[in-house]
Amino acid sequence: HGKVENLSALIETGLLVATCVWIITEAVHRLTGKHAEVQASIWTFLVMAVSIVVDVSRSRMLYRVARTYRSQALEADAMHFQTDIWSSLVVIFGLAGVRLSQWRAELAFLNGADAVAALVVALIVLWVCSRLGLRTVEALLDRAPVGKAEAIKAKVEAIENVGDCHAVRIRCSGPHYFVDLHVLLDGKPVSY
Repeated sequence: HGKVENLSALIETGLLVATCVWIITEAVHRLTGKHAEVQASIWTFLVMAVSIVVDVSRSRMLYRVARTYRSQALEADAMHFQTDIWSSLVVIFGLAGVRLSQWRAELAFLNGADAVAALVVALIVLWVCSRLGLRTVEALLDRAPVGKAEAIKAKVEAIENVGDCHAVRIRCSGPHYFVDLHVLLDGKPVSY
């Protein structure tokens, strides 16, 4: 059942990538001529600030729990909130640029600042998604973490009467590792 968690993380990552593609498309259209009226009121900035505060607390909590339980699904949720934080910050700068362009005619070039901000956010989110997506795919394909097989082999060979440990295979399922290995014993009687 642990693979369902990995699959869930991959689906959420895919949804974030799809959202980024849509954001990039809209931002490019906006920068290349599609006109959209942007209303940058004080309430817009206040809502964005409150959103950042809430998302910071949720993201930190989820990352802490994700590390504790080695949960890729919770990590994907935390990543989602962290990307919301970055996007809100960048959007604030973009809206500030739009607001400045409305106040001063010589700053009219800042009218597309919100679209540029959207592109920056989308690229950041795509980079973060690629990292989590790669780890999720590796877990779904049963790729063992680098060095884990050697560490397990060394621990098993340190056990009394174990002569050799070989053919170590590791499979990750959610937060758990399943290990299959062959052990040769030296045949000495063991007393516990």
